[in-house]
Amino acid sequence: MTTSILRIESSASGDGSVTRKLNDKVIAKLAPETVVTRDLVADPLPLIDPTWVAARVVPADERDDRAKASLTLSDELIAEVQAADTLVIAVPIYNFSVPASLKAWIDLIARVGVTFRYTETGPEGLLTGKKAILTVASGGTAVGSPIDHATDYLKFILGFVGITDVTIVAADQLAIDADASLAKADSEIGALAA
Repeated sequence: MTTSILRIESSASGDGSVTRKLNDKVIAKLAPETVVTRDLVADPLPLIDPTWVAARVVPADERDDRAKASLTLSDELIAEVQAADTLVIAVPIYNFSVPASLKAWIDLIARVGVTFRYTETGPEGLLTGKKAILTVASGGTAVGSPIDHATDYLKFILGFVGITDVTIVAADQLAIDADASLAKADSEIGALAA
């Protein structure tokens, strides 16, 4: 049972966004007790910078005020992920990949020693026991095709931080047959376990 959802919005299309509507339907289907929304378009995230890159590798008890301040938002975003049972992530495919707003979120939550660590056998994700549902929309890109550089990337990066249970709800190729694409996505949402 899903009790808490972190809803990530990344579409620049606003209220007309297909992924926002899919997120609404997924959340209604799962009926969680709590939903925390992070709208990456309405409240844009900064890109990582040299101060952030340097601060993330300094032990927490050795960070100066500038380093601490540079990691505050990253810590907040990570805490949102840690608190959620399920992430519901809007993924409009822009130019065959994820929106820049979503990439900025990924850069801020993928932190060595916090959400993943390196071991003798390779990297190990630390955000285990969670699920992710990607609500995907595209004009012409078929999910899973050679030109889809969004969904495989997201499955990889989520797995890298420990979230390996990833489901895709796709309204892809909307420019080709919107009605069939939306019907397929609705069917996929209907098949989700509540």
